[in-house]
Amino acid sequence: MARYTGPKLKLSRRVNAPIADIPKHTTKRDLTFPGMHGYRGRRLRDYGIRQNEKQKLKFHYSVLEKQFRRYIAEATRRPGNTGDVLLSLLERRLDNAVRRAGLARTIWQARQMVVHGNVFVNGRKTDRPSFQVRVGDTITLRPKAQKIGKDSMESLPGFEVPGWLELNPSEMTLKVVAIPSTDQIPFDVNTNLIIEFYR
Repeated sequence: MARYTGPKLKLSRRVNAPIADIPKHTTKRDLTFPGMHGYRGRRLRDYGIRQNEKQKLKFHYSVLEKQFRRYIAEATRRPGNTGDVLLSLLERRLDNAVRRAGLARTIWQARQMVVHGNVFVNGRKTDRPSFQVRVGDTITLRPKAQKIGKDSMESLPGFEVPGWLELNPSEMTLKVVAIPSTDQIPFDVNTNLIIEFYR
Protein backbone atom coordinates (compact mmCIF):
# COMPACT_ATOMS: atom_id res chain seq x y z
CA MET A 1 0.00 0.00 0.00
CA ALA A 2 1.61 3.23 -1.19
CA ARG A 3 1.53 6.31 1.02
CA TYR A 4 3.61 9.40 1.71
CA THR A 5 5.94 8.90 4.68
CA GLY A 6 8.06 12.04 4.45
CA PRO A 7 7.86 15.25 6.52
CA LYS A 8 4.27 16.50 6.62
CA LEU A 9 4.97 20.18 7.31
CA LYS A 10 6.96 20.34 4.08
CA LEU A 11 3.72 19.57 2.20
CA SER A 12 1.97 22.56 3.80
CA ARG A 13 4.94 24.78 2.96
CA ARG A 14 5.04 23.54 -0.63
CA VAL A 15 1.42 24.54 -1.37
CA ASN A 16 1.50 27.51 1.06
CA ALA A 17 -1.68 26.34 2.84
CA PRO A 18 -2.27 24.42 6.10
CA ILE A 19 -3.20 20.86 5.11
CA ALA A 20 -3.81 19.82 8.74
CA ASP A 21 -5.69 21.63 11.52
CA ILE A 22 -2.91 21.48 14.09
CA PRO A 23 -0.83 24.46 15.30
CA LYS A 24 2.33 23.31 13.55
CA HIS A 25 0.58 23.62 10.17
CA THR A 26 -1.60 26.66 10.85
CA THR A 27 1.15 28.99 12.15
CA LYS A 28 1.95 31.51 9.43
CA ARG A 29 5.62 31.58 10.40
CA ASP A 30 5.97 27.93 9.40
CA LEU A 31 4.23 28.37 6.05
CA THR A 32 7.17 29.95 4.27
CA PHE A 33 8.28 28.23 1.09
CA PRO A 34 10.64 25.27 1.53
CA GLY A 35 14.36 25.56 0.99
CA MET A 36 17.09 27.71 2.51
CA HIS A 37 16.06 30.89 0.72
CA GLY A 38 12.35 30.17 0.27
CA TYR A 39 10.29 31.93 -2.36
CA ARG A 40 12.33 34.07 -4.75
CA GLY A 41 9.58 36.01 -6.49
CA ARG A 42 8.83 33.46 -9.19
CA ARG A 43 5.28 33.74 -10.41
CA LEU A 44 3.24 30.62 -11.12
CA ARG A 45 1.84 30.31 -14.62
CA ASP A 46 -1.68 28.97 -15.32
CA TYR A 47 -0.51 25.36 -15.20
CA GLY A 48 1.30 25.89 -11.89
CA ILE A 49 -1.72 27.57 -10.27
CA ARG A 50 -3.99 24.65 -11.23
CA GLN A 51 -1.42 22.08 -10.15
CA ASN A 52 -1.02 23.83 -6.79
CA GLU A 53 -4.79 23.63 -6.12
CA LYS A 54 -4.77 19.94 -7.04
CA GLN A 55 -1.81 19.23 -4.76
CA LYS A 56 -3.54 21.10 -1.91
CA LEU A 57 -6.57 18.80 -2.10
CA LYS A 58 -4.46 15.66 -2.47
CA PHE A 59 -2.33 16.50 0.56
CA HIS A 60 -5.37 17.47 2.67
CA TYR A 61 -7.00 14.04 2.15
CA SER A 62 -3.68 12.12 1.99
CA VAL A 63 -4.43 10.62 -1.42
CA LEU A 64 -1.83 9.76 -4.05
CA GLU A 65 -2.08 10.71 -7.74
CA LYS A 66 -3.41 7.42 -9.14
CA GLN A 67 -6.24 7.25 -6.62
CA PHE A 68 -6.99 10.95 -7.04
CA ARG A 69 -7.41 10.44 -10.79
CA ARG A 70 -9.96 7.71 -10.04
CA TYR A 71 -11.92 10.15 -7.88
CA ILE A 72 -11.84 12.69 -10.72
CA ALA A 73 -13.11 10.07 -13.20
CA GLU A 74 -15.88 8.99 -10.81
CA ALA A 75 -16.93 12.61 -10.14
CA THR A 76 -17.06 13.26 -13.91
CA ARG A 77 -19.35 10.25 -14.46
CA ARG A 78 -21.84 11.22 -11.75
CA PRO A 79 -24.58 13.82 -12.34
CA GLY A 80 -24.20 17.28 -10.83
CA ASN A 81 -21.36 19.76 -10.47
CA THR A 82 -18.13 17.78 -10.90
CA GLY A 83 -16.23 19.83 -8.30
CA ASP A 84 -18.94 19.41 -5.65
CA VAL A 85 -19.22 15.67 -6.34
CA LEU A 86 -15.42 15.33 -6.07
CA LEU A 87 -15.36 17.06 -2.67
CA SER A 88 -18.28 14.91 -1.48
CA LEU A 89 -16.49 11.68 -2.51
CA LEU A 90 -13.28 12.71 -0.74
CA GLU A 91 -15.12 13.96 2.34
CA ARG A 92 -16.99 10.64 2.75
CA ARG A 93 -13.80 8.59 3.00
CA LEU A 94 -13.76 6.62 6.27
CA ASP A 95 -10.45 8.06 7.49
CA ASN A 96 -11.72 11.58 6.82
CA ALA A 97 -14.99 10.94 8.70
CA VAL A 98 -12.97 9.84 11.74
CA ARG A 99 -10.81 12.98 11.43
CA ARG A 100 -13.80 15.34 11.00
CA ALA A 101 -15.45 13.91 14.12
CA GLY A 102 -12.35 14.84 16.17
CA LEU A 103 -11.54 11.20 16.99
CA ALA A 104 -8.11 11.76 15.40
CA ARG A 105 -6.08 14.97 15.28
CA THR A 106 -4.83 14.54 11.71
CA ILE A 107 -5.72 12.56 8.60
CA TRP A 108 -2.59 10.48 9.11
CA GLN A 109 -3.62 9.44 12.62
CA ALA A 110 -7.13 8.65 11.37
CA ARG A 111 -5.70 6.55 8.54
CA GLN A 112 -3.54 4.60 11.00
CA MET A 113 -6.54 3.93 13.25
CA VAL A 114 -8.49 2.53 10.29
CA VAL A 115 -5.64 0.44 8.87
CA HIS A 116 -4.91 -1.10 12.28
CA GLY A 117 -8.48 -2.40 12.47
CA ASN A 118 -9.67 -0.06 15.23
CA VAL A 119 -12.70 1.28 13.33
CA PHE A 120 -15.99 -0.56 12.79
CA VAL A 121 -18.71 0.45 10.32
CA ASN A 122 -22.14 -0.96 11.20
CA GLY A 123 -20.47 -3.48 13.51
CA ARG A 124 -18.03 -4.79 10.87
CA LYS A 125 -14.30 -4.16 11.04
CA THR A 126 -13.27 -1.97 8.12
CA ASP A 127 -9.56 -1.48 7.51
CA ARG A 128 -9.72 0.47 4.21
CA PRO A 129 -9.22 4.23 4.66
CA SER A 130 -10.90 4.87 1.28
CA PHE A 131 -14.15 3.12 2.31
CA GLN A 132 -17.10 5.37 1.35
CA VAL A 133 -19.48 5.96 4.25
CA ARG A 134 -23.18 6.31 3.43
CA VAL A 135 -26.08 8.05 5.12
CA GLY A 136 -27.22 5.92 8.06
CA ASP A 137 -23.83 4.26 8.67
CA THR A 138 -22.71 4.01 12.30
CA ILE A 139 -18.98 4.20 13.01
CA THR A 140 -17.60 2.84 16.30
CA LEU A 141 -14.12 2.41 17.75
CA ARG A 142 -12.56 -0.66 19.26
CA PRO A 143 -12.48 -0.41 23.10
CA LYS A 144 -8.67 -0.06 23.09
CA ALA A 145 -8.85 2.78 20.56
CA GLN A 146 -11.52 4.74 22.43
CA LYS A 147 -8.85 6.21 24.72
CA ILE A 148 -7.03 7.56 21.64
CA GLY A 149 -10.29 9.09 20.42
CA LYS A 150 -10.98 10.73 23.79
CA ASP A 151 -7.42 12.10 23.99
CA SER A 152 -7.78 13.56 20.49
CA MET A 153 -11.08 15.21 21.38
CA GLU A 154 -9.57 16.75 24.53
CA SER A 155 -6.56 18.05 22.60
CA LEU A 156 -8.81 19.93 20.13
CA PRO A 157 -10.61 22.55 22.27
CA GLY A 158 -13.43 24.35 20.48
CA PHE A 159 -13.58 21.71 17.74
CA GLU A 160 -16.96 21.50 16.01
CA VAL A 161 -18.28 18.33 14.38
CA PRO A 162 -19.71 19.14 10.91
CA GLY A 163 -23.48 18.93 10.38
CA TRP A 164 -23.32 15.80 8.21
CA LEU A 165 -21.98 13.79 11.18
CA GLU A 166 -23.55 13.11 14.57
CA LEU A 167 -21.15 12.24 17.40
CA ASN A 168 -22.13 10.63 20.69
CA PRO A 169 -19.11 11.39 22.96
CA SER A 170 -20.26 9.21 25.87
CA GLU A 171 -20.53 6.06 23.72
CA MET A 172 -17.85 7.15 21.22
CA THR A 173 -20.13 6.41 18.26
CA LEU A 174 -20.46 8.40 15.07
CA LYS A 175 -23.42 8.43 12.70
CA VAL A 176 -23.55 9.73 9.13
CA VAL A 177 -26.78 11.73 8.92
CA ALA A 178 -26.40 13.48 5.54
CA ILE A 179 -24.27 13.86 2.42
CA PRO A 180 -21.64 16.57 3.07
CA SER A 181 -22.18 19.81 1.18
CA THR A 182 -19.37 22.11 0.04
CA ASP A 183 -20.11 24.74 2.70
CA GLN A 184 -19.57 22.09 5.43
CA ILE A 185 -16.01 21.38 4.28
CA PRO A 186 -13.54 23.49 6.32
CA PHE A 187 -10.87 23.65 3.62
CA ASP A 188 -10.56 26.40 1.05
CA VAL A 189 -9.88 25.06 -2.44
CA ASN A 190 -10.95 26.04 -5.96
CA THR A 191 -12.35 22.85 -7.52
CA ASN A 192 -12.87 24.54 -10.92
CA LEU A 193 -9.11 24.90 -11.32
CA ILE A 194 -8.63 21.23 -10.40
CA ILE A 195 -11.17 20.05 -13.00
CA GLU A 196 -9.51 22.28 -15.61
CA PHE A 197 -6.12 20.75 -14.74
CA TYR A 198 -7.32 17.30 -15.84
CA ARG A 199 -8.98 18.48 -19.08
